[in-house]
Amino acid sequence: MPVLPGAEPYRHEGGPTGVLLCHGFTGCPQSLRPWAEHHAAHGLTVALPLLPGHGTSWEDMQVTGWQDWYAEVDRELRLLRERCARVFVAGLSMGGALALRLAAKHGDAVHGVALVNPANKVHGLSAYALPVARHLVRTRKGIASDIAKEGAAELGYDRVPLHAAHSLRTFFRMLDGELPQVTQPLLLLRSVHDHVVPSADAARILSRVSSTDVTEVVLEQSYHVATLDHDADRIFEESLAFIGRLAPSVGKEGTAAVG
Repeated sequence: MPVLPGAEPYRHEGGPTGVLLCHGFTGCPQSLRPWAEHHAAHGLTVALPLLPGHGTSWEDMQVTGWQDWYAEVDRELRLLRERCARVFVAGLSMGGALALRLAAKHGDAVHGVALVNPANKVHGLSAYALPVARHLVRTRKGIASDIAKEGAAELGYDRVPLHAAHSLRTFFRMLDGELPQVTQPLLLLRSVHDHVVPSADAARILSRVSSTDVTEVVLEQSYHVATLDHDADRIFEESLAFIGRLAPSVGKEGTAAVG
């Protein structure tokens, strides 16, 4: 299947500080593109990959799982490390969970973690039914485009493939046990009004990681896809300041052509 217009991956060759951005479940790079471009404009090297099964059709996603999604961001991180002196990881929703696993597994190779409405669990009674339900029902209603800002929209599937959702649940349960391995500085931005991921997920993550340098920012005006919402500029500025504090040369490295 061809990639949907706007769902393409994004990369920018900048200075010696790199950032890997991870998009969410059933979403695509479009939801993080403005964030990526903001960092690129300030001289960072940026990678924003398209996860397998995403950005085409939910039928493509039905045959992928967490191992495929994680393998893609792990590969991108290794490529960034080859050309950057310092690398940060960031993500929205499930992308935040992927970023946390990268931090847990790569240790000092990751200099910091920035999360927006990170997910930690598949909630509700339906989660417990997934092991059986996925063999009986192929999809359920989609979760894309939870945005307060009028006129803003996320490019994502209108259906959630249940095989993929079952794999996501497995991933979350595994990651929860790995969170104490996360020791890097952590910036967590969460929306007060989020109709996809409850605030309990952020609280659980903060209670489980071993990071001592932790900053939590509450977003008052946005829903789940805050990177496209009223608080987007604040997310961009807070995350750039976070990276700049840990890598002081950021913003002084110059820029290259964006592509």
